[in-house]
Amino acid sequence: MKKEEVPQDDGALGKMTREVCYATDKDGNYITELSTGWEVKSAALDAAWEDIAERVANARARVEKGEASPLLFFMESRLMDMPTLKAYTGLWGWQIKKHLTAKGFRGLNEKKLQRYAEAFGVSVDDLKSMTLHEREI
Repeated sequence: MKKEEVPQDDGALGKMTREVCYATDKDGNYITELSTGWEVKSAALDAAWEDIAERVANARARVEKGEASPLLFFMESRLMDMPTLKAYTGLWGWQIKKHLTAKGFRGLNEKKLQRYAEAFGVSVDDLKSMTLHEREI
């Protein structure tokens, strides 16, 4: 795209920051140009965040029905998958799978609860009650 064609639409972060885009100058050389946003990109990001909010709501509903543990809720709200949670906690995948069940979560000792709470950036009480503070969705 040419320098003059770099989108300058209002983006999600347009008032806080700008992103670097590559464009061509009048001689056809690649240059960097700042963009405040692009409507298409904003629409795609909005759709992605709506999907994430739906996944978090579904996880909360499963926990409240006793089908899963609060770990599922926090994994969804923190955008974590199993390998990421394994890396943060140092636990084995089979252990986390067990703890993702309501029964497995109820059997956790304080030390493991603390590990999970630290991984999600919440207190143990917030972990148990599925309370989000700083990044509520």
